[in-house]
Amino acid sequence: MSYQSAVERMYALGHELAQTPSHKFDLAHMRVLLAALDHPEKNFPSVLIAGTNGKGSTAATLASIIQASGLRTGLYTSPHLVKINERIRISGAEISDDDFALLHDVVDRTAERLVTEGELPWHPSFFEMLTAIAFEYFSTHKVDIAVLEVGMGGRLDATNVVEPLISVITDISLDHQKFLGNTIAEIAAEKAGIIRPGGVVVTLPQHPQANDVIGNAILDAEARAVSAVPYVPPVSPGSEQHINLKHCCHTEERSREVSTVAPLSRYPLQVLGTEILVETPLVGRHQLRNVALAIAAAEELSKQGFPIAAESLAKGIRETRWPGRFQVIPGTPDFVVDVAHNPAGAWALRSTLSATYDNRPLTLVFGAMRDKAISEMAEILFPIADRVIATHADNPRSATPEEIRAAAARISVELEEIPDVPAALDRARLLAGSNGIVVVTGSIYVVGEAMRHLGVCI
Repeated sequence: MSYQSAVERMYALGHELAQTPSHKFDLAHMRVLLAALDHPEKNFPSVLIAGTNGKGSTAATLASIIQASGLRTGLYTSPHLVKINERIRISGAEISDDDFALLHDVVDRTAERLVTEGELPWHPSFFEMLTAIAFEYFSTHKVDIAVLEVGMGGRLDATNVVEPLISVITDISLDHQKFLGNTIAEIAAEKAGIIRPGGVVVTLPQHPQANDVIGNAILDAEARAVSAVPYVPPVSPGSEQHINLKHCCHTEERSREVSTVAPLSRYPLQVLGTEILVETPLVGRHQLRNVALAIAAAEELSKQGFPIAAESLAKGIRETRWPGRFQVIPGTPDFVVDVAHNPAGAWALRSTLSATYDNRPLTLVFGAMRDKAISEMAEILFPIADRVIATHADNPRSATPEEIRAAAARISVELEEIPDVPAALDRARLLAGSNGIVVVTGSIYVVGEAMRHLGVCI
């Protein structure tokens, strides 16, 4: 099967959140599939990371630290910005098209056989298939350790079939209420489902309801809690220094060097008995919490025998790449892309914009999925913009510009409706002028299309 056919068959299963809860959430079926594949998930140690916001940033930072320590490091994240291969990486390199097609064929044929034989009631979902492919890839390529980001929730997420060395829980807020519950406490209970009896849990204090649920889950499991508080700087170090990040951009048409600018947070920290200079290109106070969680997890892995030293830890943080998270693309005007897709993410983006840009005209390009809290995000972000362009990603779940306008009806702001992302970016560039900035946000799909249009590689 060709790579294109494999991807088309994956998407034919439907979007990973578009299935019924009974199809999405059933670990028994995932275990049947993995047993038929001879349990690839048992062939490598792992760290499992759940949360509402920040789990991808935490995973990317931790994987970079482990990789900088000389270990063959698997990283599984979701969703992707442009290409499905982004979700599955070993030591920073995406799974190749050929490997993806080959492993998809193996997993897909196995799934079809299990359905035919009555071992499975239906074909595995998009996310279950992708998770099985990732496990097969990590097993086949003999990674030393894999960092796994939970897709959604935790308790019944397909990734939760592993027995992690460490469970990490990032900040929890309201999101995916249709699947996870309508309160912070209900959602936290799903996230806490990754905690193992007698296991290790890395956390930070957060919403009181989440703290209570996670604390009780740790006690019930007789797990050991590791606090990342010592690794959070007491005062935000700011982002006064900017670094120029250059990397090679490969497309079907050409290969070229692409430059983006990232504000750089710097602060000293005592880690593994040594003072290091933390330099993270992840921007915003909220990202310092995610970096702290990654540091605490890395130090715990060191205690468990993994060869992680203070120097490699600092190097890994410095070299972390996690595109689309307050990523600055310099030009005339400057573009900022950020995948904020819920109210908590919107608040983090607003705070970072206020700290990074002052008194510059701001044009906001905004698009969101129809099932997200559009009105709440609009109330947070639209008032700080001089003008807003509502747009629509090439995704059936995407809200139309008209729906975004209706959701933001109570907000007094100059708003234009542009039906697609490329046209919205062109219009924003014209409106912003040379001194303005354009901020693209609201959905990872909108950001992905914007980055592709702007020629920024992932």
